[in-house]
Amino acid sequence: MLNPEILGTFQKLLGEAEASGDREPTAMNLATVDSSGRVTSRIVLLKGVDERGFRFYTNYQSDKGSQLEAHAQVALCFHWKQLREGVQVRVEGVARKLQDEESDAYFASRARGSQIGAWASLQSQTLPDRETFEQRLVRYEHEFDGRVVPRPPHWGGYVVEPDTLEFWCGAEFRWHERVRWNRHGQTWTSRLLYP
Repeated sequence: MLNPEILGTFQKLLGEAEASGDREPTAMNLATVDSSGRVTSRIVLLKGVDERGFRFYTNYQSDKGSQLEAHAQVALCFHWKQLREGVQVRVEGVARKLQDEESDAYFASRARGSQIGAWASLQSQTLPDRETFEQRLVRYEHEFDGRVVPRPPHWGGYVVEPDTLEFWCGAEFRWHERVRWNRHGQTWTSRLLYP
């Protein structure tokens, strides 16, 4: 559980990033590890943050879903280069699947085209040609014509429950300010780090 100081600091920075005109202020790098120990990363979008942690959604059968199944330890990194002299928020912790009800509620809020896409895309698998994907889109548009699109069983959310979090604020001459938070049970402690 994030303490109020950490959560408040993050929400303030995210608000500043949103107000700055950043096109994707919720973009975060997600790093995962597969069963052989290979590290991969990609950008995903933050879809909510609260005392539990940081939420995002994906296809459970994608590469990232398979990696999360094999190894739940992950790292996130937000980078808002237009804030101050640049701001990063680094997060490390465990990714856990959200309850079906929470994934259902978020899926219902998505644009219909995104809902259809979640059914049509065999995310991370080889696509022989673009036409194949477009045919799958048409197939699911017909299947759900005139009715609500349900959440696919292979699609849903995760919450990253942090045990380490760092606020990194850039400064001239690379004299950055870094505050590292670590969780010990239910207690968080902070310390300054050299730049």
